[in-house]
Amino acid sequence: MSNKINVLVFPAGEINSIELHESLSTCVNINLFGASSIDRHGEYIFKNYISGVPLIDSPNFIDQFNELIENNRIDIIFPTHDTVALFLSKNLNKIKAKVIVADAKTAAICRDKKKTYEHFEGYDFIPKIYSVIEKYPVFIKPRVGQGGKGAKLIKSKDDLQSNMNLKNYVICEYLPGEEYTVDCLTDKNGKLIFVSPRSRKRLLAGVTVAGSTEELTPEIQSIANSINNKMSFLGLWWFQIKKDVKGKWKLLEVSTRVAGTMCLTRARGVNLPLLSVYIVMGYEVEAIPNNYQVHVDRTLISRYKINYDYETVYIDFDDTLVINDEVNLNVIRFLYQCFNKKKNIILVSKHNNEDILDTLEKYNIPNKLFYKIIHLSDEDKKSDFIDSTNAIFIDNSYKERKEIHGKYNIPVFDVDGIEVLLDWRN
Repeated sequence: MSNKINVLVFPAGEINSIELHESLSTCVNINLFGASSIDRHGEYIFKNYISGVPLIDSPNFIDQFNELIENNRIDIIFPTHDTVALFLSKNLNKIKAKVIVADAKTAAICRDKKKTYEHFEGYDFIPKIYSVIEKYPVFIKPRVGQGGKGAKLIKSKDDLQSNMNLKNYVICEYLPGEEYTVDCLTDKNGKLIFVSPRSRKRLLAGVTVAGSTEELTPEIQSIANSINNKMSFLGLWWFQIKKDVKGKWKLLEVSTRVAGTMCLTRARGVNLPLLSVYIVMGYEVEAIPNNYQVHVDRTLISRYKINYDYETVYIDFDDTLVINDEVNLNVIRFLYQCFNKKKNIILVSKHNNEDILDTLEKYNIPNKLFYKIIHLSDEDKKSDFIDSTNAIFIDNSYKERKEIHGKYNIPVFDVDGIEVLLDWRN
């Protein structure tokens, strides 16, 4: 592959779009783009970010979307929302790029849980479905929805809202057991080539924030085979299962888009988004998972933008670049970020234990990383060595920060403030 493949993630602001970014942004064969109709988190991580895309129900969506595709020479599109995936699957002949999605029939079945259960009627992995509630408990969930929104355990009539139209819901048996998501990959010939279960141990807004890769049992493999044989997938897809009172796996839903916690499968060494790109491009692929179990636990991460452009970074050494006799990883990441963006990094320090160059060598920090190294005496004031033009100052010393902020009115940062300066876009 001599030419890079231009891949578009749309929409590019949700958790699963972040997983696509992490999967594809560092691949040497990929130029990654993100686009959204409503700006959310995508602009913080996609270097090539496009905002203002019309909503898919806009009459001019396809024309403007194709203009975006042509202007950026997009080869492949990853839809990240089930409704978008369904829309694109129905309009594949109008979209001027390849789309990683199942065919329209499969996408429609995946989007409606009632259609999913009807499609697999008679299979032993389908839970009991009721047209009306005759006994409790039961579990209801919207026919069309995602992330567990609107799903509810109904223990008695009192749990039903008076204005609830059950025709818009699927009523199924209560499944009290553990829950898995099963990541799958189907090649260009429709062959299921990879299946990887993962547990859902803790959820937040329907998203797995704690889980583990799990053993692929014959029962789970059989369910995956049945789904793949009766539907038409291309590339990655997934399904969710839950155990009933007897410990038998029952199907919850199937989806043809990327899942946010596919990071667990990627952590085993299988990059499903990248393999899907290659499948759509017509290549033969193979999944080679590492032989270990992976656990994940996630929480919120903060990313920032500041409206201050700087060209020069003044930074301290002791207890800033090096803390507790270790290189500060956030700081060294930031310094290489500055190096990549061709900003001037000036080390300004009163380090007096030994020659500063020797100390840099001790910690394997190249002195060429710095535009200039200013080694001060104890009597010198750092504020006398600052050119405040488009500059920032980083130092663990409150006294130094206060003096320089007061004298030059430039942004100053303690060590904890480094995260504000990190740029995650690539």
